[in-house]
Amino acid sequence: MLTAIVDYDSGNLHSAHKAFERMAREGAHGDIIVTSEPDTVLKADRVVLPGDGAFPACRKSLFDHKGIFEAVEEVVIRRARPFMGICIGMQMLATRGLEYESTEGFDWIAGEVRKITPSSPACRVPHMGWNALKIEHDHPVFEGIEQGKHCYFVHSYHFVVAAPSQRLASTDHGGDITAVVGRDNLVGVQFHPEKSQETGLRMIANFLGWKP
Repeated sequence: MLTAIVDYDSGNLHSAHKAFERMAREGAHGDIIVTSEPDTVLKADRVVLPGDGAFPACRKSLFDHKGIFEAVEEVVIRRARPFMGICIGMQMLATRGLEYESTEGFDWIAGEVRKITPSSPACRVPHMGWNALKIEHDHPVFEGIEQGKHCYFVHSYHFVVAAPSQRLASTDHGGDITAVVGRDNLVGVQFHPEKSQETGLRMIANFLGWKP
């Protein structure tokens, strides 16, 4: 089995690669490769799309890498192989992002990425640090993960999902914030699992063993 972590010059690839590689080795889940080559993505059994920075810049960088999005779309949408989006990689699943300007997303999960507006001035933006997960729908990626486990977040915008059934988990930062989205063979996490210690590593292992 081959898991491709997509390199489009936007993401913490070193940490993600090490975390996925460790859990793949421990669970005998095959090989992990970081790649910017469409032909390599097309050979993958599952795909991971990381992302750090602003929504418009990440989307532009992804589409500037000729053929990468088309390869991801072929593997994930047409072949229905498991997909995980991380941080901005998760947000790009939305219909559109509203960071700085309205920017088209993949529209794989309907909704918008909007600025976080906490109800309390004590809750600063960006939302940065450890926060508890509220699991709202059962999913294989949550196997062995209890309610209230903490994950590491760094973001100023959040995914407002159109269909409540596609929001799998949330967290609170002066208001309700989507933490995990998913449908069919797609899952996306707003936090960084590679930085979320035991909980994040467990979620990575669950993803690598997931058979939608």
